[in-house]
Amino acid sequence: MTNTPDAALAQPRLIERLITGLATSDGAGVKLTRVLTQDLQRRLDPFLMLDAFGSEKAGDYIGGFPDHPHRGFETITYMLEGRMRHRDSAGNEGLLGNGDVQWMTAGRGVIHSEMPEQEEGLMEGFQLWLNLPAKDKMCAPWYRDIPSAALPEYEKGGVKVRVIAGSSDGVAGAVQREGTLPLYLDIHLAPGALFEQALPDLHNAFFYVYRGKLQSGGIEVPAGRMAIMANDAGSDGLRLQALDEPTRVILVAGRPLHEPIAQYGPFVMNTQAELQQAVRDFQNGKLAAA
Repeated sequence: MTNTPDAALAQPRLIERLITGLATSDGAGVKLTRVLTQDLQRRLDPFLMLDAFGSEKAGDYIGGFPDHPHRGFETITYMLEGRMRHRDSAGNEGLLGNGDVQWMTAGRGVIHSEMPEQEEGLMEGFQLWLNLPAKDKMCAPWYRDIPSAALPEYEKGGVKVRVIAGSSDGVAGAVQREGTLPLYLDIHLAPGALFEQALPDLHNAFFYVYRGKLQSGGIEVPAGRMAIMANDAGSDGLRLQALDEPTRVILVAGRPLHEPIAQYGPFVMNTQAELQQAVRDFQNGKLAAA
């Protein structure tokens, strides 16, 4: 795994298609862009959703996300700027600030809230949903707050990489997952800088440019676009190169589960019967104590 041309990939992946996110709102009216939508879940298995949020207008985020349930998957919240407080039914509480990450495993069920602790200024970041294998969907809930200063990172050749999950250039990320082997990187590129990342050819992968612009395989990708990378047999990774301005991009990849996906809002299970049970548990006040 490298981000220098000295050990260049033999067969880097190509871009399969570019995606423009869907402007929407969630929670109590928080405005966001849904980049990975439900119709892409099978293609980007094991990832279920990616939301990008960013606004300096308090009215776009001040309502936050009051108490709501989850079951059957994991949420990864990455705050670029702003302050968001988390509370959940297991008694956990934490404050996410600039550059912090929260990794939450909903497992068999948790009810939580995510509320802004600011009334002005920029609130920006991402929330990624990662599916759990069928065998783990009813595991005990778990979460970890990772302060920005504790997030592994490295710099090389005009590139800075923050390693949230997986590994890059020999640097292990803050979180590892055996079932889905997720890779989650925040990559900062100086103008013209080149980044390469080794990946198994069967892992699904995408990246989202949120500052500047880059090119991959001769295709230019501007800010606000997601690129789905082709799963070409024999490919050994992907190559990204910034153009004429500083560029920031998140790269996400993982091993697909190849399991049925049954989703009803904040519940993601494998069968309709399991979904119906999740709804009953929630309605009966048993979700978080199941």
